[in-house]
Amino acid sequence: MDAKTGYVVGRLALTGVLFRISGKTAAMQFHAKKHLCETVFRSSQRWFCNASAPGPGMLHRWFCQTSTPGPSRWLSPTSTPGQHRWFCQTSTPGPHVCIVGSGPAGFYTAQHILKNHKTARVDIYEKLPVPFGLVRFGVAPDHPEVKNVINTFTNTAANDRCSFLGNVTVGRDVTVAELRQAYDAVIMSYGADADKEFGIPGENLPGVYSARSFVGWYNGLPEDKHLAPMLDTDTAVVLGQGNVALDVARILLTPLSIIKKTDITDHAAAALENSQVKTVYIVGRRGPLQTAFTIKELREMTKLPDCQSVLDPADFAGLQDKVKSLQRPRKRLTELLIKTAQTGGATAQETQRLAQATKEWGLKFLRSPLEILPTEDGSRVSGIRLGMNKLEGSDSSARAIPTGETEVLSCGLVLRSIGYKSVPIDDTVPFDSQKGIIPNTAGRVTGCKGLYCSGWVRRGPTGVILTTMTDGFETGKAVVDDLTTGILQPIDGVRGQERIQPLLHKKGIQAVTFEDWNKIDSEETMRGEKVGKPREKIIEVKEMLEVALS
Repeated sequence: MDAKTGYVVGRLALTGVLFRISGKTAAMQFHAKKHLCETVFRSSQRWFCNASAPGPGMLHRWFCQTSTPGPSRWLSPTSTPGQHRWFCQTSTPGPHVCIVGSGPAGFYTAQHILKNHKTARVDIYEKLPVPFGLVRFGVAPDHPEVKNVINTFTNTAANDRCSFLGNVTVGRDVTVAELRQAYDAVIMSYGADADKEFGIPGENLPGVYSARSFVGWYNGLPEDKHLAPMLDTDTAVVLGQGNVALDVARILLTPLSIIKKTDITDHAAAALENSQVKTVYIVGRRGPLQTAFTIKELREMTKLPDCQSVLDPADFAGLQDKVKSLQRPRKRLTELLIKTAQTGGATAQETQRLAQATKEWGLKFLRSPLEILPTEDGSRVSGIRLGMNKLEGSDSSARAIPTGETEVLSCGLVLRSIGYKSVPIDDTVPFDSQKGIIPNTAGRVTGCKGLYCSGWVRRGPTGVILTTMTDGFETGKAVVDDLTTGILQPIDGVRGQERIQPLLHKKGIQAVTFEDWNKIDSEETMRGEKVGKPREKIIEVKEMLEVALS
């Protein structure tokens, strides 16, 4: 049978599905590894596919991403002329699990389920076309070693029973109710996309930003690409004393020659090149024993080139006697703080060099923001009024009590770094607005059998990636236990993404697979190599989709 005559018959060995293609030629790319099979037909002709419905010995069901679902259908043109995207979903036995969010919590939860339940299939939904959440958009660009965890997540995504569906916003493109009709278990792992605020006067002045948005700006989060922070000032104040606070302070003070070799976005590097910031104060409401940053981040601050540490030794008076009784992490951190206050953290050889430093940073303790002050014309921030505190209690439980005294710090940039906040994405999911979490017990959502949560939306925005791993494993265990003990009964009919994809198609939503993400990854890496960086991130969702779906 000659393809040039205009008729081709092919039989898929894996499935026995018969398809006919009318036209002159067909070049096919077949990704059968995960039974989420994509076939791309390139031709100026239109193609016809006839696929039998699943039955005994016939487990595959085909549908076209660009046409109306049905057993037989014509292909319609995609955004790329002459190309069509086909997907095949295997209706395999075993439970189907949905995870909403592809950050660390989502991937660690998926990892545990896939490892401990041998037939479960896991679909990970993500609103952006790219995976990995805060590992991509939250980890500082000068911390590439932390991003190595992406290798673990990529291995999870490569599992035959795991699929990634990017560019799908749960709560808008598909509802949680629709997901619960399609999956035996649904896990909310979408993190924290909002900011905590002080609620003080002047908080909305130009020149005042959340650290979350600032981090998103320099890390390439699409929603923060237009932030354009005001860096034409010599002094910045960071409110909060956690790791994110030190991250943004370090990025503001790190020499461009270092930062431009990271995966920081091009627009952020260009803005930082023209930055006039020379001094950064990092302000906290309690004392040295209550700081939330870790020793790694503190040590990096003490070693910044052309930058000296300015800490007041009086803030650490009397702490020497308490150090011995502290737990080891806090003990080491406090010892470094004391040393930095006494010597600036420098060795004798470095002291002379640091005396010529053009930048500086410092910690200010026992201060709470009362008001952010405007310039005379109200065009931007000019300073911040701080209330002085004293401590009641001891160690981590100490409370900050206002003394009534105040002071004013002059500054032209304020970054609020007091934590992220989760928000509800679907009215059918219980949510505690005061705590910013989904109410749950060990990851099981209160009053909703079959609904689970993990990560920050489960416990609040605290901890590091290791904390999230433990949290994800715990929720994963809860799901596996409920599946194996029969608490969760299999749903009837078509399940998983095979049931969801047609809903997305009707709305014109093109889901991005992990193979599609690999195209974005390759493109970013290639662009980065040209300018001496690990990658040059694509920051426009439209461009991400163009690369992914090409």
